[in-house]
Amino acid sequence: MAGKRSAGLLLHRGRGDDVEVLLGHMGGPFWAKKDAASWSLPKGELDEDEPPEDAARREFREELGLPAPDGDYVPLGEIKQSGGKVVTAWAVEADLDPAAVVPGTFTMEWPPRSGKQQEFPELDRVEWFTLDVAREKLLKGQLPFLDRLVVSLLNG
Repeated sequence: MAGKRSAGLLLHRGRGDDVEVLLGHMGGPFWAKKDAASWSLPKGELDEDEPPEDAARREFREELGLPAPDGDYVPLGEIKQSGGKVVTAWAVEADLDPAAVVPGTFTMEWPPRSGKQQEFPELDRVEWFTLDVAREKLLKGQLPFLDRLVVSLLNG
């Protein structure tokens, strides 16, 4: 694969001014004390030759410990983040109780250069946000997905 690619799902619920999206706060020590621009839609890297929508569903399950919701998957296209990673996303209308989430984990050396490996959650919390609040919370590189969601809801 040329360049890193990720795929994810942007869950939404509600209508009109009451639309909310589900975001996850990134886990691990780097993000622990950050809030603004530190949340993401559940997403992850594609395996080689894996269709992006399959990866989005798999990553949702891996990151949240719950199956990807059924429903109409509306393509939100691709964005290229500042680090060069290309992210493909789909919107799907669904409700999910954040308390039901059992996040996946990753292992990294922590503290740096300590030789000690520690395990951290992929997402340390998951919450529903109004679109206005989501604009403050979401990583800046993923903001176009919110705009595309709004357009799809207006046209839907």
